[in-house]
Amino acid sequence: MRSKIMPLLIAGSLALLATGCGSDSGGSEGSATPKPDGPVLPQRLEKPPAMPDEDKAQPSPAADASFSENLAYELRRKTLDMAKAPGKITANCPADVSSKSGTVVTCKTTYEGLEVEWSVRIGDKAAFSNNYVDFTATPKQGILTRDGVARLLYGNYRDSIDYALCNNIPKAVLVPLDVKSKYACEVVMKGKQPTGYSEPVRATDAGPRSF
Repeated sequence: MRSKIMPLLIAGSLALLATGCGSDSGGSEGSATPKPDGPVLPQRLEKPPAMPDEDKAQPSPAADASFSENLAYELRRKTLDMAKAPGKITANCPADVSSKSGTVVTCKTTYEGLEVEWSVRIGDKAAFSNNYVDFTATPKQGILTRDGVARLLYGNYRDSIDYALCNNIPKAVLVPLDVKSKYACEVVMKGKQPTGYSEPVRATDAGPRSF
């Protein structure tokens, strides 16, 4: 899957930047508690705190930063967007990477020590300004985080959700991109009991998904 990253303005001649739900089984009539459809998942996820301000989490490069440094900054932002959870992020691109359209390069980012390779293709400069450069960046793996999944589920169901149950999602883990993972969750609504019915979650370059 390829994603288009809209460019960001940078001072200087190099300007980069290039930039499911659970169901209630109901149980038998008259039952006080519905019988679960399957085993109740062991990991309870509470609502996570709000994400920190992105500019503070990933400070912009200096005005005289190189094209490589600006590109690395954009990939740190993309990595944070994929994880949807605060964490230590690093990024590295070849120092001699060119801003010429058609340039293809491999960069690496880490999130809490988990390394992801990105295939980056530099696009054209914007017609209205040479200070804008388009590029596409495709990660070879996905990052799935416990807080990111919780943020997704509580964001999807808002005031209706009581809590979420999952099958022991690590704090952060590498998984195939855009493929249903081995991790699954059930959303328990307010006033309801767990049903044992869960949906798998997957990693995308824009954060976790549960469909």
